[in-house]
Amino acid sequence: MRAMVMEKKGQPLTLQTVPVPVPEGGQVLVRVIACGVCRTDLHIIDGELPTPELPLIPGHEIIGEVVAVGDGVTSPAIGDKVGIPWLAYTCGHCKFCSHGQENLCEHALFTGYNVNGGYAEYTVALAAYCLPIPETYVHPGGAPLMCAGLIGYRSWRMLPEHAQHIGFYGFGAAAHILVQIAQFHYKSIYAFTRPDDKAGESFALKMGAAWAGSSLDEPPVPLDAAIIFAADGALVPKALSQTDKGGVVVCAGIHMSDIPGFAYRLLWEERSIHSVANLTREDGKLLMELLQHVPVSAIIQTYPLEQANEAILALRGGHVKGAAVLVM
Repeated sequence: MRAMVMEKKGQPLTLQTVPVPVPEGGQVLVRVIACGVCRTDLHIIDGELPTPELPLIPGHEIIGEVVAVGDGVTSPAIGDKVGIPWLAYTCGHCKFCSHGQENLCEHALFTGYNVNGGYAEYTVALAAYCLPIPETYVHPGGAPLMCAGLIGYRSWRMLPEHAQHIGFYGFGAAAHILVQIAQFHYKSIYAFTRPDDKAGESFALKMGAAWAGSSLDEPPVPLDAAIIFAADGALVPKALSQTDKGGVVVCAGIHMSDIPGFAYRLLWEERSIHSVANLTREDGKLLMELLQHVPVSAIIQTYPLEQANEAILALRGGHVKGAAVLVM
């Protein structure tokens, strides 16, 4: 099969012909239909996430079809369509797994980081960590749901239920999906983009944001909560300064630059900061259930598998509006 392989940190991926993997006990073999290109992939390739299993096939926003199963697998079955997300394995017995926090598992493995992912024509995954996908999302536009959608939704669940005016700092793959869920719940989204990114502002408004402006601008109302999707730690005190009393600022990225020092008054009056780490299978189940009632349409730019490096460069340069997806 063809696969895009990461041999060294900081180097372009190489197109290689490698054997089709064989599913072991508990695993399924999946023919990849599409795989999203996530900003986390950039952090892995650039070495900001320091311990990838090299050589590595990246990619953890996978939509595919089960074509073979290993011993002991009864579900999913051959022919079933599944999604394969970032979380690839948890131990089930550490203190975090024992308390329903498998996203913090001490022995977790992650797709496209510790185990091979979806920048390939086929991949294997543990059956218990595959997500059943509604038929309406079995296409390339469903791929971003497997990380941008899931991490966005986990971040969303951390916000106070009463929050009405919500800031999104960074408006890419996750934000443009989540704004559609926010509209369903009659929430108002205030989108902050890079300075002078007028195209980004227009895109946010087109997708349903109530207001869009630069990260240097002030929103028209105090925010009840905020989610920071951009990897810029300087946005944390900025978001706190624009968040009302009792507000919550959620940092959604797996990597962020250092947060600069800030005055205690920005945190006072019971404001709080949360980070999001990975996801749980329960997040996946709840999002898939929600998608049965809330139609979400991901805006995508597709690339053939062999153009993965071009997709990565476009994402890094801020030239992707929505999400980049590799199509097999």
